[in-house]
Amino acid sequence: MRKQTRKRYDKEFKIMVVNLCFSGKTAQSVAADMDLEVTMVRRWVREHKKYESNSFQGNGNPVRTVEQEEIAKLKVELRQTQIERDILKKAVSIFSKSDNTNLSL
Repeated sequence: MRKQTRKRYDKEFKIMVVNLCFSGKTAQSVAADMDLEVTMVRRWVREHKKYESNSFQGNGNPVRTVEQEEIAKLKVELRQTQIERDILKKAVSIFSKSDNTNLSL
C-alpha cells in the first residue's frame, strides 16, 4: 500500500473558499467546484467566523486569542506552583518530624 500524502492549502486559498461561501454559494457547491470535501469547507467557514483575521495559522496548531494564550500561560504557571508547594509541604513534614524527635531527647 502506498502512503497517501496530506494535501495542504495556504491561507489565501482558504480565505478565498470562505469568501465564496459568504458570497451566497453553498459550502457543498464550493466544495464541488474546488474539488474539496464539504466537511473541510464547513470547518474553514466555522474557523473563520470564530477567529476572523487570526484564522488559518497553519500546521494544525490551535488558534488562540490573546485571552486564551494568557489562560494557557497561567495554567502552566499554576501547575508549576502547585508542584513547588507540594515539594515544600513534604520538606516541612520531614523536617518537623526530625525536630520532634530531637526535642524528646
